[in-house]
Amino acid sequence: MSLTIIPYEPKYAQSFKDLNIAWLKKYFYVEAKDTILLEKCEESIIDQGGFIFFARYKGQIVGCFSLIRINDTTYELGKMAVEPTFQGMKIGQRLLQFALDLAKEKGWKKLVLYSSTKLPTALHLYKKYGFKEVVLENDLPYARSDIKMELELNN
Repeated sequence: MSLTIIPYEPKYAQSFKDLNIAWLKKYFYVEAKDTILLEKCEESIIDQGGFIFFARYKGQIVGCFSLIRINDTTYELGKMAVEPTFQGMKIGQRLLQFALDLAKEKGWKKLVLYSSTKLPTALHLYKKYGFKEVVLENDLPYARSDIKMELELNN
């Protein structure tokens, strides 16, 4: 498969927003935090020390994810989405492996993510890559989140 993973460029901001809005509307609704991250992804993610990457297949943006900085050694894996017509092609796995490789290369200690038990395919993928369920804090970033997972990175 001629899939490449490429870093954020301003010209891809609309793709980042569109990919995420699609899955949010399919399963949930767009929350205030989503709006901030998606409308102003450069300011709210990149400029804060985070990262956004895209999966490009045959010249088309078909997936994305972000790594949102929590502190120097911990990042939140978020806003991972794959265009529905390209799901089932292991694009999500490629994106997740890329995120893990980058985190290890950067010497980070931990990745965290918030998800929902309404997304069993995503949860299966995260568990497959070693994420473990941990206790949810009270002040959650998203109303839809009913599960928090972490991956301790051994660098």
